[in-house]
Amino acid sequence: MTSRFEGSGGLPAWDSVLVVVAHPDDESFGLGAVIDRFVESGATVAVLCFTHGEASTLHGVAGDLRTLRASELADAARVLGISSVRLLDYPDGGLAGIPRDRLADDVAGMAAEMRADGLLVFDSSGVTGHPDHVQATSVATLAGERLGLGVLAWTLPNPVPAQLADEFGAGFTGHDPAEVDLVLPVLRDHQLEAVTCHPSQAVPGSVLWRRLELLGDLEHLRWLRPPDAIQRSPGCPAVVAYIPPGVYCVHSTPTGGPSMCRQVTCRKCGNATWAGCGQHVDQVMRGVPKSKRCACPPTPSLVERLFGGRKAKV
Repeated sequence: MTSRFEGSGGLPAWDSVLVVVAHPDDESFGLGAVIDRFVESGATVAVLCFTHGEASTLHGVAGDLRTLRASELADAARVLGISSVRLLDYPDGGLAGIPRDRLADDVAGMAAEMRADGLLVFDSSGVTGHPDHVQATSVATLAGERLGLGVLAWTLPNPVPAQLADEFGAGFTGHDPAEVDLVLPVLRDHQLEAVTCHPSQAVPGSVLWRRLELLGDLEHLRWLRPPDAIQRSPGCPAVVAYIPPGVYCVHSTPTGGPSMCRQVTCRKCGNATWAGCGQHVDQVMRGVPKSKRCACPPTPSLVERLFGGRKAKV
């Protein structure tokens, strides 16, 4: 199979990855694009999910949420290329009341069974602030310490939570660039397909759609328990050695977040185009003949692709 990506994107060279989440859909809405990168790299990816998500306030389709969400998780796992799923039966909204050692035993047991090289989790804040997310990451980190495994966490750049707070009053949390270890270029196609496998939760107007739009084609990761081999580049807040080879510009936006322009290949025509902040297009496209540049029409936005509507303007 031909890879959709160039290089590893800086992800650790793990052959086996255990994803630890609190609820069905966390693996898709939250970690889907990162899981996609691991699967494309050839890694075996498994998911341990602590609850059935039966207490969700969203109910996009009729039926019992406990049953629906278990089926949705299985469908999404197939789309993302996840090899196995272990769905446990802890109470949704009640993980914080379960002893940490008991939950860490669940993680460590599955990690040992599959001979995991590392763990992928939500950030220690839970990203959304949900106490189940916080506890799931806390016990995964504890299991990583027991087994000597690296624990890589998905987070947000600070401007994204700030924007979501302004627009929705949402309590997402993020980090400054100096606290982010890996800025990972991603494609969203498989993630979006996996999200549509969760119709009970993927409802129009959800703040989760807006978060995906604001993130664009980048995800941000940080080490909660770094492997011994990981070292920061001298004088650089992020591990820039993790950024794949290519043409890049990096600067800080007025809101303080990282922004990148880089040269990429159009998946439709195969010619060169750009992605990123849009302020350095001339710089990254310099030297590319006009005949070799992408001339494809603009594509619909994320929400338009899922729910219909007019195409975005240039």
